[in-house]
Amino acid sequence: MKAMILAAGRGERMRPLTDLTPKPLLPAGGKPLIVWHLERLAAAGFRDVVINHAHLGDQIEAALGNGSAFGLSIRYSPEPPGALETAGGIAHALPLLGGEPFLVVNGDVWCDWDFRRAFALTDRLAHLVFVDNPPQHASGDFCLDGAIVRYAAERIGPTYTYAGTGVFSPEFFAEVADGAIMKLRPLLDAAIAKRTLTGERHAGRWVDVGTPDRLIELDRELRQTA
Repeated sequence: MKAMILAAGRGERMRPLTDLTPKPLLPAGGKPLIVWHLERLAAAGFRDVVINHAHLGDQIEAALGNGSAFGLSIRYSPEPPGALETAGGIAHALPLLGGEPFLVVNGDVWCDWDFRRAFALTDRLAHLVFVDNPPQHASGDFCLDGAIVRYAAERIGPTYTYAGTGVFSPEFFAEVADGAIMKLRPLLDAAIAKRTLTGERHAGRWVDVGTPDRLIELDRELRQTA
């Protein structure tokens, strides 16, 4: 099973830190955010990783190389300036990801979800990991009916926030043209309408490193627990 780390975003809310450094390379706990993912992926048994990039992508390639330092093989999926959004970026990388289901992880989050769990989810069209709503997104977007994902507005239970981690089949992106600029949400909406989108709640630690203050807080926390 392959994994893809999404690293093409500009990181506007993190400026000025991201003016000269791509967001996934910002350090927390003594190492870049993306390195936490790479080390955990290798420990979970992954060997092949695809990373997309756009903003300052050359820095990402220079920092991570071919992945051998992490016990991985890394291949890169460059995108044009401005990037292709989540669904467009994943669709563009499909030739590198192959024909089997793959794990996708946002490069700008920190999460302790067990990546080994992904190997048990390869029979799903798309399966998302959710977390309890953070203060900056208190209302949430989704809820769960067993394992079936439904909208928060349906009010069938607690609402959750997408953690930026999921397992996807290549078929999920079959209608996305290569080079298209497209967000993930329209594909999720279509799958929710068909009741084919599944998910699970992660009760562990998750941080959306979306502001400099959150990065400082995460850095402090990781250094204290090291």
